[in-house]
Amino acid sequence: MSLTIGLIGDFNEDVIAHMAIPRAIELSAKTLQLNITPLWLNTEQVDLQKLQSFDAIWCVPASPYISMEGALTAIRYARENHIPFLGTCGGYQHAALEFARNVLPYPEAGNSEVEHDTKMPLISSLACKLVEMSDEILLQENSKVRDIYNKQRISEDYHCSFGVNSQYLSLFKNSDMCFVGFDDLGDPRVLEIKNHPFFIATAFEPERSANSNVEHPLITSFLKAIVNSKT
Repeated sequence: MSLTIGLIGDFNEDVIAHMAIPRAIELSAKTLQLNITPLWLNTEQVDLQKLQSFDAIWCVPASPYISMEGALTAIRYARENHIPFLGTCGGYQHAALEFARNVLPYPEAGNSEVEHDTKMPLISSLACKLVEMSDEILLQENSKVRDIYNKQRISEDYHCSFGVNSQYLSLFKNSDMCFVGFDDLGDPRVLEIKNHPFFIATAFEPERSANSNVEHPLITSFLKAIVNSKT
């Protein structure tokens, strides 16, 4: 089976995650005996025709993006059309932002990294920066992510200075978007959407495991979900 993953982001060979993502996909694809082609699509080039050519979408790190609207459009397309979706780092932030604006709806929800005067900084500066750091995350029971890892506590690598502002988590209560992973201070680090084949986003960068030649369970599960969506 030949499948294509759209990598939504502005490729930069100096970004560690960007260089790791194709290798991370390759490692998991080899285990599953799949032919997976990752194709980069810069955010300012996003349109419906290009999105329809992908079997899955991965919104990648290194924001702010050239086009926030392009990233949000791709995320919305994956969410509304039940396309397998993975968001890491910046992709995680924008997954929360897209849902807040278009589903809750709070169109005024903003990203203070680029919208400095936003009245609703859903995405805001982290009190403790997680640049080139590892940290532990507690996964909630009865979540897809917990089932994928098959463990309660995990440790993952980060490269981020912004994240979802915990002051706004109550807005998501009783919605299909659930925050299911938190650090030891209670700040959100993982989200998923119920009633979606695979919509998971993480503040950390699981793709970095490829730099140690290690297959990552989250990425393997993402690829499995793509196959399942085709059967």
